[in-house]
Amino acid sequence: MSEAAGALGIFGGTFDPLHVGHLRLAIEAREDLGLAEVCFIPAGNPALRNTPRAAPRDRLAMVELALASLAGCSMDPAEVLAAPAHPAPSYTVDTLRRLRAKHGPTRPLVLLLGADAFARLEEWHRWRELFGLAHIAVATRPGHEIKVGAGETALDAEFRARKGAAADIAGAPAGRIVPFAITALEISATAIRERLARSLSIRHLVPDAVLDYIETHQIYRTPHGH
Repeated sequence: MSEAAGALGIFGGTFDPLHVGHLRLAIEAREDLGLAEVCFIPAGNPALRNTPRAAPRDRLAMVELALASLAGCSMDPAEVLAAPAHPAPSYTVDTLRRLRAKHGPTRPLVLLLGADAFARLEEWHRWRELFGLAHIAVATRPGHEIKVGAGETALDAEFRARKGAAADIAGAPAGRIVPFAITALEISATAIRERLARSLSIRHLVPDAVLDYIETHQIYRTPHGH
């Protein structure tokens, strides 16, 4: 159980589909932040995004295939599996409460976000409660830097008060905001779905196992709404 005492990265998303940009973020977060593990949590009913194109079982299958050969990463399917019986939106604060109950009060939990998502944090349900449940690590890359901190919003004030470094994560279970730089990869699930709708190749944008699954099951064959 040596890893259980280490910091756990939490990476939520629709993963519609999972692509190599997601994998690089997880790998670099684990290395740069000293995480014992990164847990991918596919969203059940995302609150601030459109309904995923791929069926729930397909999103879970693609994440599972992508992580099969990636050390230090796992998947928690609980929210997708619960979604049919609980059609209300999936809120990150509830996810973190569930994980905090599971992992105990002392294990560091680290919510992994991109800079664009972090900039919208005040739109999230009960967003201030997140800091009592986990650290927030914000991935930055050229063109996607943190744009908060200097202003007078509530999030600016939280950023100034809580900004820390990777070394701070192990010393507390929650409460810090830690920026970290990742390799610049301009890949998005939206662009991947658009390429597939136009019968264009997505090889090397997604793991080979994910590509094989998409082709075998003919996912994303037509643009959304057509």
